[in-house]
Amino acid sequence: MMKPWMILTALVAATPATAQQSFAAPEGCEAVLTVQYKGCVMTNVWRCEADDPGDQWIALLTQAGVFSVQKVDAEFQWVEAYKVTGNQRLITPADDPASLTTLFDTQIDTWDFTLETDEGTERNVGYDLLTGETTEIDGEVLLNTEFQGRTIDGEGNEIDASNGRQFVSEKHRLFFFGESWPQDNPEQIIDMSPVEFIYPDEPGFFADLPKYECNEIDAGFQP
Repeated sequence: MMKPWMILTALVAATPATAQQSFAAPEGCEAVLTVQYKGCVMTNVWRCEADDPGDQWIALLTQAGVFSVQKVDAEFQWVEAYKVTGNQRLITPADDPASLTTLFDTQIDTWDFTLETDEGTERNVGYDLLTGETTEIDGEVLLNTEFQGRTIDGEGNEIDASNGRQFVSEKHRLFFFGESWPQDNPEQIIDMSPVEFIYPDEPGFFADLPKYECNEIDAGFQP
C-alpha cells in the first residue's frame, strides 16, 4: 500500500535546491536494506533501538537527493513522514487501520485512515489484494498484489484515485513499488518496480543515488 502515482508527480516537481544531497542512517539505528527501482528512484531502510518493535524508516531518494523519510509500523501503517513537499502524521486510531497481518491471513486488507499534513487532513481509502502469484526479483521472492486507493482532502474533494500492482514481502514486512495508473486514465502506466535488493556489505548498500532509468526520466521531463 504505497502511492507511486502521487509520489512520481511530486518527484517531478521537486528540484535539487529543495532536496538534501547526502544520506546516512541516524545514530542508534541499524541500516538494513537498499532497494534500487526503475524510474530513477531508490530507498534505504533502517530500524532504530528507540522505536517500537517492528517500526521501520524508509528514505526515498532521487537524483536530487533525499525526497522523503517515512516511518511505518509493523503493519505498514504510515506513522509519520517528512517530505520535500510537506510533512505528514497518522491520526490515530484509524477508522480501518492498514494491516499486513490481515493481508497475509485473508488475502485482502481494506484501509481507511487520515493523515494530518501541512495543508490539512488527507483521508486515504482503499484496499490491497494478494493475487496468489509470486515474483522473484534479484533473489527476493515477493507476493504480487493489486490495489485501489483514493485520497480525499479535508473539504471532501478527491485529490487522487489510482489503481495498480505492487509487491509485498513477508520477510521484510514491507511493500515495494510496482505499476500504477490513475483511475481515469488506465493506459498511463508508471512502472517503478524493484530491480536490486542490496544488503549490508554488498556493493551499493545505502547508496545515495538511484541508478536505473535516470536518463529516461531526465529526457522525459525536459521543458
